[in-house]
Amino acid sequence: MKDDLSIGGTLIRPGEQCSLELPVSRLPSGTPIHMPVHVFRSRQEGPAILLSGGMHGDEVNGIEIIRKFLKSGIASQIRRGSIIAMPIINVYGFINFSRDVPDGKDVNRSFPGNPDGSLASIVAHTMSTCILPEIDFGIDFHTGGASRTNYPQIRYEEEDELAEEVSRAFAAPFTLHSNVIEGSFRETARSLNKSVMVFEGGETLRLDRKTVEEGLDGIKRVLQYYGMISKAPKQRQKQRFFRRSTWLRADVSGLFRHRKESGQAVKEGLTLGYISSPTNEYSVKMNSPVTGHIIGHNNFPLIHKGDALFHIGYDETAP
Repeated sequence: MKDDLSIGGTLIRPGEQCSLELPVSRLPSGTPIHMPVHVFRSRQEGPAILLSGGMHGDEVNGIEIIRKFLKSGIASQIRRGSIIAMPIINVYGFINFSRDVPDGKDVNRSFPGNPDGSLASIVAHTMSTCILPEIDFGIDFHTGGASRTNYPQIRYEEEDELAEEVSRAFAAPFTLHSNVIEGSFRETARSLNKSVMVFEGGETLRLDRKTVEEGLDGIKRVLQYYGMISKAPKQRQKQRFFRRSTWLRADVSGLFRHRKESGQAVKEGLTLGYISSPTNEYSVKMNSPVTGHIIGHNNFPLIHKGDALFHIGYDETAP
């Protein structure tokens, strides 16, 4: 842990806490937009942890998880280390109910960013220069996108030993390996020798109580693991680890009806849903290609051939 932690020119010393707003840009109306940051520091040495949500503005479950964490008052009472909590990274997307910023770019494909670039690139640059250098590791909260529901899960890069340690402490119902994507927050974090895990749960623009509870409890378990708080909730169900995952995609276009959903166990060959012609000319079974658990499913009924229907984790390992 650094003796002095500096964010956007604001110095926060051990034992201090503050809320600040990082300037990002302005709306066409001239209204300034700031990125809210809450910092909590103990006097005792320990890890500096980032808790971030709203990288995609329509992914409200992560925002709610961090809001509830801030409301709980836990961060003000940590025994060691530091917490940087950022409920909404993509403020532009949030106020427009959108995954992206108004110019259509994805913040999480715009890292490390550019202070003179697009809106997405400016947001990414702010995170890369003001936040990542100050942390030891981070947990970035997301949801399923494009009408897809994800079962509460945490993802990390297989070779990252610290991320694996944190993920095991988080104890989400599902844990799986996930390679970093070019231009992503995690890729830039890795280039700076920082570990960032992704928590996924629920779907866009819809609060899911189970997801919020699992995310909040996972944060508490990580803080307890590192001696930052004394107590944390026990995990609600067995923690499952998947080495691999695969997508089941639509063989035809039509109306999709799922029989199974996220969280459920499946066997190879089991029928997970049907795709039918709107005029009832055909009905096609969609069968699981592997034995495992559904970690995400599509809720949208109008399907084109090749669309993703089910995300299935498999090749399970013991905790």
